Amino acid sequence: MPRSNDGGIDILFWGIGAALLVGGGALVYTMTRGLRNNNPGNIEYSSDPSQQWQGLDNPPNDGVYARFVDAAHGIRAMAVTLNTYYTKYGLDTVSDIISKWAPPTENDTASYIAAVASAMGVNATDPLNMSDAGTVEALLAAIITHENGINPYSAATIQQGLALAA
Repeated sequence: MPRSNDGGIDILFWGIGAALLVGGGALVYTMTRGLRNNNPGNIEYSSDPSQQWQGLDNPPNDGVYARFVDAAHGIRAMAVTLNTYYTKYGLDTVSDIISKWAPPTENDTASYIAAVASAMGVNATDPLNMSDAGTVEALLAAIITHENGINPYSAATIQQGLALAA
């Protein structure tokens, strides 16, 4: 694993990303595929013209997942998807939303549901107020954290993504 040192901060590089280690080796940041792609929800890319996102990068995908020009557009895509889950499918609980977002055929959905519900401080089967911006922000932040191991985005960046989705 290649390593460099920048004034007391060790930067470790490996095939999928980088981590910053500071003061005694505390992990500060990792660069996951979702973060590299500005796609913190790890939304799969589709070439279907009806499923083209605003803010796609060039190239628009990494072979599987969409790539966005910035994090706000990736968060926008997440918000649009969550809104579709609510308006089209009537999904309004963490359990129902995450079961569709990360189906058990591809994920440990039960753990994902538990992590998101815990992060939001709600019961997984309680209806969420998907019209409340604070609720949607909390849901986005919890999904970003679960998908990437961290949420490096400020509330302002998440709000910018929500504004782009409006």
